[in-house]
Amino acid sequence: MEFLRHLVVLIHLVGFAVLFGAWVVELFNGKRGVTRLMNWGLAIAAVAGLALAAPWGIEYDLNYAKIGTKLVILIVIGALLGIGMGRQRKTGSVPPAIFWSIGILTFANAAIAVLWR
Repeated sequence: MEFLRHLVVLIHLVGFAVLFGAWVVELFNGKRGVTRLMNWGLAIAAVAGLALAAPWGIEYDLNYAKIGTKLVILIVIGALLGIGMGRQRKTGSVPPAIFWSIGILTFANAAIAVLWR
């Protein structure tokens, strides 16, 4: 059971890697837009994160403060992706504040997943 939980943790981190990697590609590409790959990365991270929030295969108590913090950040990232997609369709570009917020919050959420014990 522990192996399965570690596998879900890996999938969770891969979801953030896909989201952050797509963001970095857009950053260095110069376009600075929101892509479908970012949405997929967010979805992968969200589903795996929800699976990790269930108390299965562990012998210790869950850290609900960490789970809540990560969930709030994940929802904010999703909202920013949605707003960015809408603005991108309407005007052809994403406002810099939204674009940078997506990257910073994604990095922060991955850092919380790894560093907060």
